[in-house]
Amino acid sequence: MRYIILIFIAFLLLPSCQTEKKADVQENIQKARSLVKEFGGTLKPILVSHFKNDGPVAAIDVCSKSAPEIAQNLSKKSGWDIKRVSQKPRNLKTGTADAWELKVLQSFIAAQQAGADVDTLEHYEVLTLEDGSRVFRYMKPQKTLKLCTACHGTSIDPAISTKLDALYPGDRARGFSVGDVRGAFSLKRKL
Repeated sequence: MRYIILIFIAFLLLPSCQTEKKADVQENIQKARSLVKEFGGTLKPILVSHFKNDGPVAAIDVCSKSAPEIAQNLSKKSGWDIKRVSQKPRNLKTGTADAWELKVLQSFIAAQQAGADVDTLEHYEVLTLEDGSRVFRYMKPQKTLKLCTACHGTSIDPAISTKLDALYPGDRARGFSVGDVRGAFSLKRKL
């Protein structure tokens, strides 16, 4: 009889555990969205200002320095690992996607090519690692805007190309058109 009561109590607690896990996932989704918004909301105005005031060549310096600093500061402040990755990275050291990120990027690209609005796309997942630990992963695509094509487009000014080649040997982040998935914000947090 005692075992039946314990089993009954376990069944009563099971739904609350599942609900709590769903609530935790929803909380992580909201936090990830907030961090992406903060990252983009911090970087874009700086980039646009330098682009307009100093030109695209000067804006390259801002992007190359400010974006990693913003990611690092947000990571420290939030406890999340935050970065930008691409299927065609500019900075091979920091922008190369891992296997999971590449798979998600490819799904974003396929969705965009099928007519999906890139601004509405996102992907999240709770993964169990080999050591048994769990991690929450989140990605939000970066859409190529008109401004982006100056450095990431199909027809890049020679002065910009020279600067990019000097800063980023092996740069592959070119050939994008307005609306393309150029890469993604990638976030993860141990659970």
